[in-house]
Amino acid sequence: MNVTPANHTPPVNSATVSATLNAWFLANARDLPWRRDGFGAWGILVSEFMLQQTPVNRVIPRLEEWLARWPTPADLAAVPPGEAVRAWSSLGYPRRALWLHAAAVQITEFHGGVVPSDLDDLLALTGIGDYTARAVAAFAYGHRHPVVDTNTRRVIARAIAGAGEPAPPSRGRDLEAMGRLLPESAHEAALFNAAIMELGAVVCTSRSPQCDLCPIRNACAWRAADYPEYTGIRKTVQKKFEGSDRQVRGLIMAELRGAHRSVTDAEIMTLWPDPAQLRRALASLVTDGLAIPAADGYTLPE
Repeated sequence: MNVTPANHTPPVNSATVSATLNAWFLANARDLPWRRDGFGAWGILVSEFMLQQTPVNRVIPRLEEWLARWPTPADLAAVPPGEAVRAWSSLGYPRRALWLHAAAVQITEFHGGVVPSDLDDLLALTGIGDYTARAVAAFAYGHRHPVVDTNTRRVIARAIAGAGEPAPPSRGRDLEAMGRLLPESAHEAALFNAAIMELGAVVCTSRSPQCDLCPIRNACAWRAADYPEYTGIRKTVQKKFEGSDRQVRGLIMAELRGAHRSVTDAEIMTLWPDPAQLRRALASLVTDGLAIPAADGYTLPE
């Protein structure tokens, strides 16, 4: 950790924190496509689907390809859902591609092809949870909503609560904590949502926080307390990928995406040495609607 001794300055008020972070963000924010003027609500919605547990550097080229092919919800809704799954490729969690396709159909049929701005309307779309709905409403439409992701929670835990890590997610607690920091101005609030996420992503990182570079270091309760160890409840750690059902699902999906035809049961059984695990992974893909049984094997959804 790159730090200088804490000066034990009492935390400043929320207005000062938000103003300081917003000024820092305007001067230091990464140039990301979805932050550019005129990017549009559809592009922001697609980016939020892609960014779920996928690194930014992998998302950017895929997002550009996706929007070049399907620049509007209606363009995506006009193709079979299997095409969305095929284009999703290595982004992971291919159900998100199915959900995004379903959301595009709903936007086209019920909202005139325009991504809605209302939280309830957004939440009614397939695959859109509280975070994504709030992110689209705030970043695409400038509405004043607290938006909380993993990075936001870490910054609040350290700077405000004085803990090295956030407790496991709690929608009510997390939104309340962010809401207390949110500026009254809708424009400043949207900017602050992005700024605190950015701080957590590039400065107040999980493993190597760069405290000397932090614009709110003198307001940080964790730093003022000399960085105490976190002793609270920890989130469940995901099992390793190698050898997991997730890996086997990925192998089957790669075969289905590349075939452009039905993949036979015999072909699928050559993909992994454990037949029972293969059957289990295949059954889960069928349940998720990603592998569709056909007369001669399995296909992507049509």
